[in-house]
This record gives sequence, C-alpha cells and structure tokens, in this order.
Amino acid sequence: MRNRSVLVTRRIPEEGIEVLKTCCRTVDVYEGKRAIPRRTLLARIKGKDGLLCLLTDRIDGTVMDASPKLKVISNFAVGYDNIDVDAALQRGIAVTNTPGVLTEATAELTWALLFSVARRVVECDKYTRSGKFLGWDPLGFVGADIHGRTLGIVGAGRIGTAVGLKAAGFQMKVLYYDSLANGELEERVSAKKVKLKTLLKESDFVSVHLPLSEQTSRLFSVEEFDLMKPTAIFINTSRGKVVDEKALVRALKSKSISGAGLDVYEQEPEIESELLKLRNVVLCPHVGSATTDTRKKMAVMACRNLVAALSGERPANLVSPVESKRGKLLQATSRR
Repeated sequence: MRNRSVLVTRRIPEEGIEVLKTCCRTVDVYEGKRAIPRRTLLARIKGKDGLLCLLTDRIDGTVMDASPKLKVISNFAVGYDNIDVDAALQRGIAVTNTPGVLTEATAELTWALLFSVARRVVECDKYTRSGKFLGWDPLGFVGADIHGRTLGIVGAGRIGTAVGLKAAGFQMKVLYYDSLANGELEERVSAKKVKLKTLLKESDFVSVHLPLSEQTSRLFSVEEFDLMKPTAIFINTSRGKVVDEKALVRALKSKSISGAGLDVYEQEPEIESELLKLRNVVLCPHVGSATTDTRKKMAVMACRNLVAALSGERPANLVSPVESKRGKLLQATSRR
C-alpha cells in the first residue's frame, strides 16, 4: 500500500490529505484555485493508482486510460454526474462518493436561501448599507410569510428529507415528489406524496433535491414554472442542469413566480446573465456543504474511500459495483 501514488485535483482540508499521506508514497495535490485544466489533469494522472476529484472535473474514459494503473476514483461530493461511471465499470475502476455527511449543511443552506428570498434579506442589506434607511416604514420591503405555508420537495432523498423535517418548526404543510414513498417524512411531518404537477400548483415554496440524470435534466422549464403560483418561490441546491435557466429568467421577469434562490447553475461557473440583474433572486457560489466541520468530514470520507479501494477492501461509499483486482465484489450504495 505504501508504494501507491494518488492525484488530488484541488486543495482539500488537510485532515483528508493526512489520511492519504499515512498510506501512500506520493500524494500529488493540484494547487490551482480553479478547476484543474484538462491538459494538466491528463498529464498528472499518469502513473497514478488513485484519483480524488471534484464535481468540477470531467472524468471520462480518456482520463482513465491515461493511467492504466488507476484502481479508484473518489469524488469529493455526493453527486457523481461528472464521472463516466460506465467507463469506470468497463475498466474495473471503483467509483466512490461522500453521501450523508453533507446532508444537514445543504439542508440548512436551502432554508437560508428560502428565508433570504422570502424576507428579501439581500435587498434589505444593500439598502441599509447604502445609507437609505431613514426609519421604520410600514410598506418597506414587505416579503412573504413562511409559517403555515406549503413546502414542496422535489426529490425526497437524504437532503430532501432533512429539509422537509425542518418544516415542522414552521408548521408547514409538506408535499413531496419522488419515485419512492418516504415513510419518515409521512410519519414525522404528515408529508403527502403527490405528482409533480400537483406539487407545483399547490406549493408556496418549491425546493429541488434531485440527482442529475437523463430524466431530471432540464426538468424545470417553461411549462413547470407556468404551473407554479405567482407568489411561489423556487429554491435549487441540487444540480444546476435540472433547471432551464432561460425559462427561469422568463418566469421571474413575467412574475409567473415571485422569486428564486440558487446555489447551483446550468453551466457552472457561468451564470445566465439576466439572473445577475434580477432583484428577486438570491445567488450563492455553490456553498451547500461549505461549513468547516462538513468539509473536513467530506475530505476524510473521500480519502478513506480511496485508501480502502487501494488496499483491496470494500470502500464504505461505492456508487459502482466492480470486481476488484483481488476478486472481491464491491457493492453499490445508496441514495442522494
């Protein structure tokens, strides 16, 4: 194990790097502040046994073939749409992720966005800092009520469930759309499983928690936004590509919906230019998991996944079942 060599495509919390250093001969960390350039990735992956990558890195068959020794790809994220999992399977490369550990942090950011849009927090902050605040105004910055309203959750996996459970504190009605029934939501907050159209028509807040797939790509477009209430607020902390951003801009400009809070973008890091001009949108730079403890835990989990696979053991968080070189079946895991 000590003769293994790994590539880490961006600086991550040191707690994770230390896990790798105790087990690997070479830990090559790309120090750039932006995503590793494709050419650099292809050059530095050569001869590596393991790869720890980010959502910003496109890991396809070309990258995998650049290092015939590659045995594991550990993604520093719960999502893994940046990795060609089928290509990894064909080459006997294990793919892992970091589920669960970032659930609460992302759910908390979802609520932060919801409150920020509903109560116009960003607008208020800018107004106050500019020196325009002259005293209490009964008509100033009137926003939307949250208590007692209806929350619609699209995608009731780990994060969607955590968001829905927090709605109990505001005595909200919870609707959810998912392929599977969610007994925990139904039991604890009396949530109701409904069709997507029903959820969109009845919800005051629509919060998206979907993985990216062929079925979810641009799931939210003109028709979906037109179904929503003109007072509704749309929140997305999942994947940017589940939303047609031009359709969202149209809905916001036409007042088809009231506002939106986004942490992810369709062509990230590029953002639809019209979104940047709208006052009824709160924009975050993909910080759903950005708490000190969460990022440390993600780093350690991702590195332990990688080390386990290199040791011929079953990583705790596999997203693809493959036969290891030692003939052990690596089983797939879980739901977002």
